[in-house]
Amino acid sequence: MTENSLIELEAAAFRRLLKHLQDHPEVQNIDLMILADFCRNCLAKWYAEAAQEQGVAIDYEQAREFVYGMPYKDWKNQFQQDASPEQLAAYARKQEQK
Repeated sequence: MTENSLIELEAAAFRRLLKHLQDHPEVQNIDLMILADFCRNCLAKWYAEAAQEQGVAIDYEQAREFVYGMPYKDWKNQFQQDASPEQLAAYARKQEQK
């Protein structure tokens, strides 16, 4: 496989992951953090860091809009729910295990 093919496959998989997350806003970031130790905000940070490494001017808020498919403030108002006591406890346990 060529380097170009590898990059194209990785990009396609990343785009599919973003679409999946955008199509499933009911999946809360805290649930992602508990189960997978990353969330949409993590993806946005990684995206912004990769842009910076490549000399592309994309800041964190722009990256979040890319990942969420809309401004973060709008997504948060429409879809983010308050974390339940159970979610907060599970997240705290996860952090203690690190």
